[in-house]
Amino acid sequence: MNVYLVVVDTLADWEIGYLSAELHSRRFFADPHMDFKLLKAGITRDAVTSMGGVTYMPDLTLDALEMTPDDLLLLPGSNRWDQPALGPVLELARDALDRGHQVAAICGATIGLASVGALDQRRHTSNDLGLLKQSCPDYRGEAMFRKEPAVRGDNLITATGLAPLEFSYEVLKMLKVWRPDTAKAWYRLHKTRQERWYHELVASMS
Repeated sequence: MNVYLVVVDTLADWEIGYLSAELHSRRFFADPHMDFKLLKAGITRDAVTSMGGVTYMPDLTLDALEMTPDDLLLLPGSNRWDQPALGPVLELARDALDRGHQVAAICGATIGLASVGALDQRRHTSNDLGLLKQSCPDYRGEAMFRKEPAVRGDNLITATGLAPLEFSYEVLKMLKVWRPDTAKAWYRLHKTRQERWYHELVASMS
């Protein structure tokens, strides 16, 4: 199983921080030795710089990406999803969804998906419905919009940029790399900061 993190300039570090840390470290994986990779995919192999000034060096280019049924394409927020240069990335994500592959997008990436029609027939959320309609004149997915922090609709997960925790929780559940009890305790611990969920998290690993 591979998770392909699409890295573009001005990537929003905080929106994928939980996921990248947990998937890279494997510290709560049900099977820490499972065949799993977190790979950075770029338009080119050139380094990109995140909004926080972190340099990301792609492991592969998007045109070399071949998804298998368990893989996931992860689209973080960025200031550049409305630029023509990223159109091929969005079309790749739309086509991956049409073929039944898993895609997760947060913040500006959801607006990008809307711009290529990927949200018209799928349950989704975004930062704001009004902004989505204003930014994407051809968007026809209003009936499928849900005003929630994060939404899973079959093989698609979307989230507002204010919900990186909920986004991460939905992605981790979709990937099934953690036990369900682990995912629940992890989410509740970060959401409530209550000690009981730390003990639940530890217990879930035994």
